[in-house]
Amino acid sequence: MQGKSEEIAVLGAGSWGTALAMVLADNGHKVRLWSHNEEQVKEINEHHTNKKYLPEIDLPELIVGQASLSEALSGIHTVILAVPTKAIREVIGKLAPVLTEPIIIAHVSKGIEPDSLLRISEMIKQEMPPERLEAVVVLSGPSHAEEVSLRHPTTVTVTSEEMTAAERIQDLFINHNFRVYTNPDVIGVEIGGALKNIIALAAGISDGLGYGDNAKAALITRGLAEIARLGTKMGANPLTFSGLAGIGDLIVTCTSVHSRNWRAGNQLGKGKTLEEVLDNMGMVVEGVRTTKAAHQLAKKYEVKMPITNALYGILFAGKNAKDAVDELMSRGKTHEMEDLVNVLDERML
Repeated sequence: MQGKSEEIAVLGAGSWGTALAMVLADNGHKVRLWSHNEEQVKEINEHHTNKKYLPEIDLPELIVGQASLSEALSGIHTVILAVPTKAIREVIGKLAPVLTEPIIIAHVSKGIEPDSLLRISEMIKQEMPPERLEAVVVLSGPSHAEEVSLRHPTTVTVTSEEMTAAERIQDLFINHNFRVYTNPDVIGVEIGGALKNIIALAAGISDGLGYGDNAKAALITRGLAEIARLGTKMGANPLTFSGLAGIGDLIVTCTSVHSRNWRAGNQLGKGKTLEEVLDNMGMVVEGVRTTKAAHQLAKKYEVKMPITNALYGILFAGKNAKDAVDELMSRGKTHEMEDLVNVLDERML
């Protein structure tokens, strides 16, 4: 399935960036894995490990750590951007001045920027000089880094406004363990990937409160309805939300102990404060920041998002978690099919 070997830069040596670097290396590509942490780079190069993020995993020798961004990008045509949403602008700002040729950027993060309400691909385009950017590709789907690094079967999707670029990324990554589909719906893929973290936080809270599988199934199902309502209003294809970047990513993030958003919600449900939870996690919990952005988007597009609003109250307005869940359960009567009809109506307008 793979073509000739290439040299590719992966910016961000967290768990996901490292796992994706492993997939590329398995396919015979040389990977420059960039990190601003020189000790981490030294560990990658001397011991072929990244124990903080992927303990017990040995990295292929085709992965070389880089602490210099200019060296990591020298002569590179394809960049995999694997940094948290809040770091996107900073990294792109450093990246642009050291480039000499246009590049393809494939971002693998999942979030929306509060206040600007921009998706990550929009942030990249805003920060990158057009003459240095060939295309932006989005890679998303149900994929925990811990399982990818163990070479467990994983399936994701890629999308771009330039589908030839998406197909290029598909070719770079696809192998026996890591299957990659294409999807032309950039808005839907990014919205599905970002908003599922909100529902995963809520599912973790429900589990922390001891409410069981019935409640979690309801949160996942009704959460998908919220995601589809907002996404369709923003221009997404509703069918995307029944695919890998929608229900697929939502299920895995709401049900797995690997999910940092579920784990954070679980701690909140057990009574810890948001500050305590974030201190304990040691890694970015994208759903917290995305909740604020989604709350703003719901107001902007006049979309009903009761789960998102309840979570916003817990995270940012001091609302008790149990009280917020009880309020969700005591909402006024409605018809389940109203959501489907509304989504289809939006798509047909």
